[in-house]
Amino acid sequence: MSAGAGAQPGHPDADPGGSLPPMPQGLSEAEARRRLRREGYNELARPRRRNLPRIAIEVCGEPMFELLIAASAIYFLLGSIGEAFVLVGSAITTVAIAIVQESRTERVLEALRDLTSPRALVVRDGISRRIPGREVVRGDVVVLSEGDRVPADAIVLSSSDLQADESLLTGESVPVEKFPSGSSGSVREHFVDHAAASRVFAGTMIVRGHGVGEVFATGSSSEIGKIGKTLGEITAEPSLLSVQVRRLVRVLAAIGIGLSLLVVVLYMFLRGSWLDGLLAGITLAMSLLPEEFPLVLTIFMVMGAWRISKAQVLTRRSATIETLGSATVLCTDKTGTMTVNRMSISELVAEGETLHLDDKDLGPIPEKFRPLVEYGVLASEAHPFDPMEVAFHDLGRKGLAGYDDAHGNWILAHEYALTQELLAVTHVWKAPHQDGYVVAAKGAPETVARLGGLRDDDRRGLLETVDRMAARGLRVIAVAKSSFAGPPWPESPAAFRFDFLGLVGLADPLRPNVRAAVNECRGAGIRVVMVTGDYPATAAAIAREAGIDSSGGMITGAQVVEMSDEELRERVKTVNVFARTLPEQKLRLVNAFKSGGEVVAMTGDGVNDAPSLKASHIGIAMGGRGTDVAREASAIVLLDDDFSSIVRAIRLGRRIYDNVRKAMGFLLAVHVPIAGLSLLPIIFGWPLILTPVHIAFLELIIDPVASIVFEAETEEPDIMRRPPRDARAPLFSPSAIGWSIFQGAWVFIAIAGVLVESFWRGLPSPEMRALAFVTLVACDCVLVFVNRSFSPSVVLAVRRPNRALWLVFAVTAALLAITLVVSPVRLLFAFGILTAADYARVGIVAVATIGILESLKAIPGAWKPAPA
Repeated sequence: MSAGAGAQPGHPDADPGGSLPPMPQGLSEAEARRRLRREGYNELARPRRRNLPRIAIEVCGEPMFELLIAASAIYFLLGSIGEAFVLVGSAITTVAIAIVQESRTERVLEALRDLTSPRALVVRDGISRRIPGREVVRGDVVVLSEGDRVPADAIVLSSSDLQADESLLTGESVPVEKFPSGSSGSVREHFVDHAAASRVFAGTMIVRGHGVGEVFATGSSSEIGKIGKTLGEITAEPSLLSVQVRRLVRVLAAIGIGLSLLVVVLYMFLRGSWLDGLLAGITLAMSLLPEEFPLVLTIFMVMGAWRISKAQVLTRRSATIETLGSATVLCTDKTGTMTVNRMSISELVAEGETLHLDDKDLGPIPEKFRPLVEYGVLASEAHPFDPMEVAFHDLGRKGLAGYDDAHGNWILAHEYALTQELLAVTHVWKAPHQDGYVVAAKGAPETVARLGGLRDDDRRGLLETVDRMAARGLRVIAVAKSSFAGPPWPESPAAFRFDFLGLVGLADPLRPNVRAAVNECRGAGIRVVMVTGDYPATAAAIAREAGIDSSGGMITGAQVVEMSDEELRERVKTVNVFARTLPEQKLRLVNAFKSGGEVVAMTGDGVNDAPSLKASHIGIAMGGRGTDVAREASAIVLLDDDFSSIVRAIRLGRRIYDNVRKAMGFLLAVHVPIAGLSLLPIIFGWPLILTPVHIAFLELIIDPVASIVFEAETEEPDIMRRPPRDARAPLFSPSAIGWSIFQGAWVFIAIAGVLVESFWRGLPSPEMRALAFVTLVACDCVLVFVNRSFSPSVVLAVRRPNRALWLVFAVTAALLAITLVVSPVRLLFAFGILTAADYARVGIVAVATIGILESLKAIPGAWKPAPA
């Protein structure tokens, strides 16, 4: 069966010759691959990628690198050649680590860019399939539907009411009608450029209708490529986390610069050596420099987006990762999100009789039910992609004899889309060699019953039947038929005189993991709200099966229309099921939830869903069945359209935010004793304990721990058993800052105590420096364990799997051993030889540190961090 649309609304005299022919076979996969290799990807020139030399140049401009080079220059001036070379080596190592991290980030970003490439529906080897838009080649047959972004320049082969927004190319916001190439009639006479009227162009948006085109230009050969336009992303406002981190960096940088200048001045006046004063100032600046903070945030956000994409969820904005952990209401569609989106017709009702269908053993459809199926097919698209319409065609193909020949040469003359006022789709067909036109309609039972002119008694009986079918979770559609003399067409299908044919029940089973995901949301303090266009009884049945709390009743779209904003805001506090809702009503629901203080996540897939997706805190578009318009308006995209993927994304979002807090807390804590040990000798008149060489060594530990170890940390056991965090809560709350400073202060006091004790027993300066440095490294490792878990369990902190942690610790231990054992290296670090008693002191301080800090975490109400 084949259908198309030669007629266009607004052109009643359209030539019916523009029908949709059978779907072309398209290119073969082998030919498509050959053309892709020969002609390249269908994409415009990307911004210059950050290759290794470019990354190296950027890293060399970092303050830490410049301080290392400045310190090495001072060592050269002082004649300490060995220390100078060590610092140069440290600078090179720092650059190497940064390059590895940045390169890893770039690779992840590149992979995410591939995922964000718009999808295109093409026909290859006669089979429709979705591919990345960048893989479309010249000669591909592309299927275009409302809400799609055109992947490449194409000639229209067939169309039905096809209109495109070409403002990207022309600046004109009025949609442009498109017609099949070679079509004739007065419909195209008003076009000066007839060729343009039968072409669609890359980057433009289909705003109405559907059609099929053949690609003739891709990439830089397309119109948008020739005129040099680029599709740049809208510059996003910085996220709350990045703003907070920048503020902290500015504060710490100001403190570091001020103290460093003060140290230089004091050293020059008190000790009379300006070079040593500069060295002391650089040491303090290096200890306080917060260069790791923005790096850690960038790596966590990029790697977080990558991890979430592995859960079949694509994050389009980094701020979404922060917001995921704050979601309090999750509004989700039913079809395809909670259900498997593989519909099959399981029940037919006609003339008071019911036919139950078994898809595995389906024979010919009885004569009484044939018109119901036949007109259901006629009211569907000729080349369907909607699962419901695919089910009608499947049943017609299996149960109607001569299905392929029955309407193969019929022409779709006109069609009426589903609207808010009329929940039905109507197609008008012209049969060859017959007078008049055949009209087929399908839609909501109450709407089609009204179109069919059923009496009140019949309508009540019909709706009782619908309720019984819907209570079993079936999606119920009604079908009607009519005839018409010909154009001009009425403005509304209500003008046709329909005969009611019957009801069709479609089964779409619930996904097996939905109930567990809903329960997980409930445990995490997230309300799951079903917003569906289905019949109320169907929505109620699916809600019960999914475990959604429906004790607060149900609201229909018609009731939403009648309510004031105040009434709706009150009702949404208790109602979790909304039925017969249209996309336009979703926006009111989002605003009602938001006005009640909720953080709203909303799913959507259609063009009309874009406003509600944009208005919600977390817009969730469908990657499989969603339109490009919906995806571009959303914050995240479900690559598999599965409800449980949303829950996995929320879980990962909470984990990422937790790990950011842990890493930032560790960084803040670990800098306190370093800064303290840089100031202590100046206050007491001792030789410098830490020099730039030692700070460089410590940075080799701190950077990988903060950016790699904490990023790879697994989730907390209670991550989905705590309520959503306050979206307005700062990352660095007073208690979190206080806890980090307390950790660092304790470590500093403990090391200072070790130094004082060593001074009293007359330990030489090199031995004191080595003892202080080893104690500091050991305590830094302890701080990793303290901060890698919010729980007070030391055993849990040690046993939690993290291969990166033990790798970093092993490398740290090996490097520390080299500095203490290998004589030339030991002399460069100005270390003495430690005794077994000294190492025992280090062990006592480390054990005391972890014992005291973990004990404080176990005390209820103590000043300690709490998971967000």
